[in-house]
Amino acid sequence: MTEHDVEQLAGLLRAAVLDGRPLSFDSLRQHFVPAVFAPSKSRTKPFPLPRWGEYEPEPPRGWLGALGFGRRSYDAEVEAARKRFDEALRDHAREEHKRVGKLDAVQARYDERNRQEAARIEEWNAGIEARRAAYRERDVEAVEWFIDQVLAASAYPHGFPKAHQVSYQADTGDLLVERDLPLEDVVPAARAYRYVKTRDEITAVPRPEKERHELYASVLAQTALRTVHELFAADADGVVRSVALNGHVATIDRATGREVHPCLITLQAGREEFGELVLTQVDPQACLKRLRSLISPNPYELEPVRPLVTFDLSKYRLMDSMDVVADLDSRPVLMDLSPTEFEHLVRQLFEAIGLDSVNTRPSQDEGVDAVAMNTARSCGAFASSRPNGPPRWCPSSRCPLWPVSWSTRGRPRGSW
Repeated sequence: MTEHDVEQLAGLLRAAVLDGRPLSFDSLRQHFVPAVFAPSKSRTKPFPLPRWGEYEPEPPRGWLGALGFGRRSYDAEVEAARKRFDEALRDHAREEHKRVGKLDAVQARYDERNRQEAARIEEWNAGIEARRAAYRERDVEAVEWFIDQVLAASAYPHGFPKAHQVSYQADTGDLLVERDLPLEDVVPAARAYRYVKTRDEITAVPRPEKERHELYASVLAQTALRTVHELFAADADGVVRSVALNGHVATIDRATGREVHPCLITLQAGREEFGELVLTQVDPQACLKRLRSLISPNPYELEPVRPLVTFDLSKYRLMDSMDVVADLDSRPVLMDLSPTEFEHLVRQLFEAIGLDSVNTRPSQDEGVDAVAMNTARSCGAFASSRPNGPPRWCPSSRCPLWPVSWSTRGRPRGSW
């Protein structure tokens, strides 16, 4: 059973991609199927009708009977029997009336439950259609509700937490997801079990620590990529342009005994960039590095990374017009940022002023760490460059790409 669990963990991403059945508003609709009314036989079977033969007295026999002797007594018995028979008929009619009345009451309650269920499903489906329409209009509440459904519907092996929170910004199409990741114990500690005949017991064959750490790191990377894949796949209307994902673990700090919630993976990916990935063939960790994600170097030691984007969700939902930088939980100290974090911060600042911005690849970028462009012809575009380099030109619009330089060697200089 442990190897089956390991196979599931190793194929988390591939299985979700090959499934090819993303959640949709249509799949959230419910269909009413009335249950068949099937009361018990005691309610449907009529009571047996009384028969006169069961009450009729036996007439006098023999030659005395033939001569008419005992006729008066027989007639009296017949009259008494007729009264008992008539009473039995009345009792039968009374009991049958009660039975039919109870059956009708049961069927009425059954029909009422059916009507209530049909009304509930009709109301639910109307709500789904209303949310679908609001979703297409980029209504924040509708988008966040649907994203919640997508995350809740994703089926993971036992031991994976479901806790998450989401935030959507309608004017930019940016989605922030913070979700809990599994702890290291999700990887089976035993590779196999064997029977020791001399001790008459079953012992576990431990899984090597290196193998456990590698599989756990792969599980975290697969979960991050799978989450982003499922969100983009479910968004058939394209209201989500980019997804920022922060993956945390909820655990106890062994040094302090306090609850901690460190971030182990953080990434931000645009729809087009992510759509170019062939997720069934990628190495999850290498793919995250290509997306310029930040990954804990020691996730099994709970070594945290700084989230690329962190919103105060309670404030963010109240103010749709807030930009990314203004909604950060805490303003970052530039001298504390790593080069990669600083590059992402500058890109977010470009986006906050309305420019289309992307980060370049980590290597062979000729010193260019990010490119930001304004599609308006009245304004040039910006790009990062070497310090004091000449302006470059956008080949499509012939607008100058003015250099915005900083140093990613050591601490960011942040010169503009």
